[in-house]
Amino acid sequence: MKIFYHEREVGVPMEEAKVIDLFKENIKFSPNNIIACKCNNEIKSLDFTVKEGDKVELIDITDKDGMRIYVRGILYIMAMAFNRLYPEAYVSVNYQLSNAMFCEVSNMNITESVIKKVKDEMKYIIEQDYPIKKVIMDKKEAEEFYAKENTIRGRLQVENKEKDTVSLYFCEEYYNYFYGVMPLSTGFIKLFDIKKYRDGFIVRYPSRNNPTELGEFKETKKLQSTLDEYDDINRLMHINTIKNLNTAIEEGRSNEVILTAEALHEKKIAEIADKIANKKGIKMVLIAGPSSSGKTTFAKRLGIQLRLHGMKPVTIGTDNYFVERKDTPRDENGEYDFETIEALDLELFNDHLTKLISGKEIDVPTFDFKVGTKLYNGEKMNLNDDEILVIEGIHSLNDRLTANIPKENKFKIYISDLTVLNIDYYNRISTTDTRLIRRIVRDNNFRGYSALDTLKRWESVNNGENKNIFPFQEEADAMFNSSLVYELAVLSKYAKPLLDEIDNSVPEYAEAKRLSTLLEYFDPIDEKAIPNNSILREFIGDSIFEY
Repeated sequence: MKIFYHEREVGVPMEEAKVIDLFKENIKFSPNNIIACKCNNEIKSLDFTVKEGDKVELIDITDKDGMRIYVRGILYIMAMAFNRLYPEAYVSVNYQLSNAMFCEVSNMNITESVIKKVKDEMKYIIEQDYPIKKVIMDKKEAEEFYAKENTIRGRLQVENKEKDTVSLYFCEEYYNYFYGVMPLSTGFIKLFDIKKYRDGFIVRYPSRNNPTELGEFKETKKLQSTLDEYDDINRLMHINTIKNLNTAIEEGRSNEVILTAEALHEKKIAEIADKIANKKGIKMVLIAGPSSSGKTTFAKRLGIQLRLHGMKPVTIGTDNYFVERKDTPRDENGEYDFETIEALDLELFNDHLTKLISGKEIDVPTFDFKVGTKLYNGEKMNLNDDEILVIEGIHSLNDRLTANIPKENKFKIYISDLTVLNIDYYNRISTTDTRLIRRIVRDNNFRGYSALDTLKRWESVNNGENKNIFPFQEEADAMFNSSLVYELAVLSKYAKPLLDEIDNSVPEYAEAKRLSTLLEYFDPIDEKAIPNNSILREFIGDSIFEY
């Protein structure tokens, strides 16, 4: 048998053996907390049995999958601690903040005393290094189990038509369902914190970049307010989990769900347009957000609302304002870095913006990407009194992009698909995952890319967002949540077949399988009620807008 560990070939005996036994010393003395493995490009627990010919890579918490497992372990221990101390508590994992998960308890008051007791109990559970065991039952066994236990933890699996079995994680008589691989034991959790926060609490964990320290927690009040608002609305609609959504679909309420979600979008876009119109002196609207947030459709719909206020939107693109190729910065690999703000001719761009809002005319450049230079082909541009500039791009919230323009002339908008629909009360759906699924569908429908192509590019896309977009999101004057509570029920039929084409011969298989398995939980929804101006149409097609 040959095992590959971080590009190093290791010879092991021919008989089958568990990963944790084969690499006991590596795991024990790992500086970055080895927590799982990939076997033939599939995420597996450390007690997975490998056989001859398998390719194994150990995963620590600097890896995105390793960090997911680490956070999953912390949340399991937190839920176990609450169950021991307050067995009647209804705990929910709501959403991710910076290096933390925000949680609430709906039926009890969270005090500093409660948090201290839970934290102490979590520490005790970790110190005991209890094994966490996965138990798999067939549907009949599961039904008997749930009839006896009278709980909803993990019950969604029983109703999943795509699954023949139900899996639960057991630890010292406590059980719960968590989506994905779990640490082998509670002792794998080395570093955490839990603190009272607002009406609930946050569970903190290390960052991937520095796994030996707790990641910095930064308050993002505007983002949290937007998340809370949509979370409250979904709860009022009683569609805050996949089970609730599937129930609505099964009961024939699909159209109601779709139209309500779309009405919320229209309401929010209209409110943003009202803010712009009521704020004197606004000459430009700047829109930024991460990939697949629906920025293009949002900008077009916002433009329609602005016209109702007598304001005509005029767009100007930053793509024509790159610096000359010889002046383009390079990244750490020596490649041209077109995403950094230094790749833009900020002096010229600001000069043109200043002239436009002053009523002057400019010569608009066209950037020739083959030659790497700006060309002037006689195109002129000016801004009339009833016109307003709309600028959409990754640097739009960064004041350096429009440094010469007074603050009172600018209105900044942050847009993202801020998913608040959860699998169940303990398992959230990542905002990043929803955007990735959107992009897989759009890339295949309109750009001719396979799901594998998109997955290969995704980490680079995320790195650019982390550098150029997320640090500036709180600078926005308004935030727009482009998520639609029903969207994954629609996107599933497009994305799942594309993901299932990826086999375990490539590293991206683990991610493809994870996303495909998530999409199995969604019942299909009838698309006929989706309006042709919906943001979702940007990804699935049949939009009234041209892109």
